[in-house]
Amino acid sequence: MTQTAPLPAPAPASARAKRNVAILVIAQALLGAQMPMIFTIGGLAGQSLATNPCLATLPISMIVLGSMLAATPLSNFMQTHGRRAGFWVGTTAGTFGAAVCAYALFTANFWLFCAGGLLTGVYQSSQGFFRFAATDTAAPAFRPKAISYVLAGGLVSALIGPQLVKATAQALVIPFFGTYLAVMAINVIGSGLFLFLDIPRPPVPAGTAPKGRSRSALLRTPRIAVAIITGMVSYALMNLVMTSTPLAVVGCGFTQNNAADVVAFHVLAMFVPSFFTGHLISRFGVERIMALGLFILAGAGITALSGVALANFFGALILLGIGWNFGFIGATTMLATSHTPEERGRIQGLNDLIVFGGVTVASLASGGLMNCSGGSAQAGWTAVNLAMLPLLALAGGALIWLAMKARETR
Repeated sequence: MTQTAPLPAPAPASARAKRNVAILVIAQALLGAQMPMIFTIGGLAGQSLATNPCLATLPISMIVLGSMLAATPLSNFMQTHGRRAGFWVGTTAGTFGAAVCAYALFTANFWLFCAGGLLTGVYQSSQGFFRFAATDTAAPAFRPKAISYVLAGGLVSALIGPQLVKATAQALVIPFFGTYLAVMAINVIGSGLFLFLDIPRPPVPAGTAPKGRSRSALLRTPRIAVAIITGMVSYALMNLVMTSTPLAVVGCGFTQNNAADVVAFHVLAMFVPSFFTGHLISRFGVERIMALGLFILAGAGITALSGVALANFFGALILLGIGWNFGFIGATTMLATSHTPEERGRIQGLNDLIVFGGVTVASLASGGLMNCSGGSAQAGWTAVNLAMLPLLALAGGALIWLAMKARETR
């Protein structure tokens, strides 16, 4: 009787988790480069196409709106078909979005340019799930670090993206056309990375298996509610200020390359802390790191309001990136440890729907505040940074409420 060769043993859970994290780090680095590229030129390209300057940042707002609308369907799709299929949906949408934007620049069609941004938002939504995918095969103790490492891949994207903008923005007769061609290439090449992911599809629950809490019950859970609020505020404030930054830098007399450099330092500040944010969370607790993130975001607003020298732009955007990192990674960690596997698709999609809903409002407000608040770029920039105050108060109040609830429980 012929004996068949034994099947290879599956990789240990820790090895599988580390391999998946490594692939997601590379994906964040390569595919993530398109986002600083698009955010650097999106407002400037929109300004060149729009007949009303108040609509200059609408194409960027459409990206965020696309992210919001795609969050729940993508999360449900991944729950059924797996992470790999969901990420391929994202890169496909990113490729077509860039193609539509390039054609819109060729035809000088502002509204078509906005439509391309909406498709790009589907890619941005899928990229947001990289951080959750990193926790799917990770042990609880490794989850904060896994999230941090994946977001740290943005460090490379921060270096690649702005340099590609400098190389491509004026490379062809039509300004920014070459940048969108580069974004298309990034999506096509980067999609191959997901072939190497080893994340099993969530099992289909049996009829008698627990299905977890409903969406309303999840939202009533204090830690989940505070995680969503803090994540939304951190991301919304980052987007509110970053969307207007290129317009403010150029409007205050500096160059497009200066604007690209400011965005580059901002994106570096968003992701460099990721190398140690997970360790800080493990040592000091997630609530303290989230609170520190909000405090640093307030410092970014104070720095921006203190002047419009180039150093102020650099300082404010660096603090903005660090504050986002602590607030957003902290919120993601708190959320990831507050639900069961069968609730994953339900709450992660709902979280990103709410987060990007807030970011959409902030992005829409950013253009109006920047271009339609006073008669100068400086006045608009002041209005943008003053608008941070109510959101900071909301998130700070939520964290204080959570601390009081924990004290009552004890």
